[in-house]
Amino acid sequence: MANVPVQRMSQLMAKTLRDDPADAEVLSHKLLVRAGYVRRTAAGIWSWLPLGKRVLANVERIVREEMDAVGAQEVLLPAILPREPYEATGRWDEYGPELFRLQDRKGGDYLLGPTHEEIFTLLVKDQASSYKDLPVILYQIQNKYRDEARPRAGILRGREFLMKDSYSFDTEDEGLARSYALHREAYQRIFARLGLDYRICAATAGAMGGSKSEEFLAPAEAGEDTFADCPNCDFAANTEAITYELKPVDAADVPAAEDIPTPDTPTIETLAASLGVPASATLKNLLVKVDGEIVAVGVPGDREVDMDKVEAHFAPAVVELVTETDFAARPDLVRGYVGPQGLDKVTYIADPRVAPGTSWITGANKAGTHTKNVVAGRDFEVDSYVDVVVVQEGDPCPKCGTGLVLDRAIEIGHIFQLGRKYTDALKLDVLGQNGKPVRVTMGSYGIGVSRAVAAIAEQSADDKGLCWPKEVAPADVHVVAAGKALQTELALDISQKLAAAGVRVLVDDRAGVSPGVKFTDSELIGVPQILVAGRRAGDGVVELKDRRTGEREELTVEEAVARLTA
Repeated sequence: MANVPVQRMSQLMAKTLRDDPADAEVLSHKLLVRAGYVRRTAAGIWSWLPLGKRVLANVERIVREEMDAVGAQEVLLPAILPREPYEATGRWDEYGPELFRLQDRKGGDYLLGPTHEEIFTLLVKDQASSYKDLPVILYQIQNKYRDEARPRAGILRGREFLMKDSYSFDTEDEGLARSYALHREAYQRIFARLGLDYRICAATAGAMGGSKSEEFLAPAEAGEDTFADCPNCDFAANTEAITYELKPVDAADVPAAEDIPTPDTPTIETLAASLGVPASATLKNLLVKVDGEIVAVGVPGDREVDMDKVEAHFAPAVVELVTETDFAARPDLVRGYVGPQGLDKVTYIADPRVAPGTSWITGANKAGTHTKNVVAGRDFEVDSYVDVVVVQEGDPCPKCGTGLVLDRAIEIGHIFQLGRKYTDALKLDVLGQNGKPVRVTMGSYGIGVSRAVAAIAEQSADDKGLCWPKEVAPADVHVVAAGKALQTELALDISQKLAAAGVRVLVDDRAGVSPGVKFTDSELIGVPQILVAGRRAGDGVVELKDRRTGEREELTVEEAVARLTA
């Protein structure tokens, strides 16, 4: 192996900190700052210091190796992008305030790229003219930009972040399925090499569009995604993607609907308490505006409406809650007493739990009054059924019926079968085998490279600090000179021997720093192996410690070099 330079901490541009940053909320944020890996430049914008850059580069290397292995070709596209392609696909407006927009000196509109579907599509349109030019997979590793309203959690949710995005281009749907499968397998290898515990979860496509979509989620307390995991089968899904089968029931024996006086019961809680019934027997009707038009959303009273699901159903329309002004303009809609029966000029969507034949207690559209025995399909019609409730722990698995377990996770990868959304908008055709134009079909596949660093830190850290897997660590071994001249001399000597054998070495040769601080820093920094030149340095004996297990062993210098270069 080639000789690699030794990184001496006496020359390292990084300082460790004893205390957590005041604004740090999650473990990775605290430790990456304290250990000297990153520093905040502005809200959601981070600088990578030498140790952090090494870890980031190692994640990039692993991603690049696995992408190259499936035949993907690396390119690098600009980060400043013209408005026109995004306007053609509708995403100039669809992205909303998260898009960084800017103008040049001539007044031309541009954006900082949040993702590059449009630009890759135009690249292939320029380069490919025949089916013989396809299939092709192109990728890049590049900074992306999204103007997060609340950037938080350090590098987990920033306004600038490093991402690998790749795109497949095929002439038929079967080819897209093959490209999708190649990426799925490559991602499994990537995340295994990164040492991440992850789940592959069914997901929604969101603003990306397309059909099939899966997320790769790393379970962690700091995660912003909630996913459901079945303890009995292989089902796993982002809660936003969970759907349930509509199961109509027989309502032949349900009496006719009947109004009942219920004064001072404008909430589900007050209604259930007044009538002595469970909240699950009531029907909650949430009013929203979709591009200004009022829509009612019906769910069982014991469930909450998941607004993300409602917004996804109506996207790209704007969804807002109704206001006092809206109620004032519609006296037929009585706040706290809205029911689906007799609603005029209001679209009604409902969760599948409000199935035909189910009976409910719901608002009578009169103040202080509710109606019982209101049956879906008999007393009111549902315009469309949409899974809109917030999934709860213990909800039945859609696959086997076992109670689901909910957990928090970090999204580290997402793969989409986009189909022809972007190629239709940008008119990407190639000449087919029969000599006629063929519309190309696409896949889009992302990995959060900088986010993966934080995810690894979240999952692998312990109460002493970071604890990197070997493939991503900034060094293979952290050599610590306890402090005396003889110990420093031995530490530098053994560092050179290891480096000559191709081992990546970080050596703590700082003068005037106590052994206790050096030992604490070595655990905080988290290199997999720690080699200490301490009290037995005069005998040519050092101590080797495994950072992850804490196991210690005294070895001669020769034994230590042999062990670490094996």
